[in-house]
Amino acid sequence: MSILKVSIEQVKAARALLRWSQLDLAEASGVSLPTIKRLEAVAGEIGGREETANAIRAALEVAGVVFIPKNGGGAGVRLKK
Repeated sequence: MSILKVSIEQVKAARALLRWSQLDLAEASGVSLPTIKRLEAVAGEIGGREETANAIRAALEVAGVVFIPKNGGGAGVRLKK
């Protein structure tokens, strides 16, 4: 079962909420720093392999981020209570 994709904008916003650098995300997700940098250089849904996108999303969720789907107001992120 795959995890729904999120956008690079959501990933960047999530990193900002956590005060994480790209290196922090790379270490938490197991995705290489060059891959994180490459993915964040392009707007829109996370590109690349599905496993990579799932690892990034999972790392951010474990750290306390909740991804908000598009619901008329646009997709977003917030921290868990």
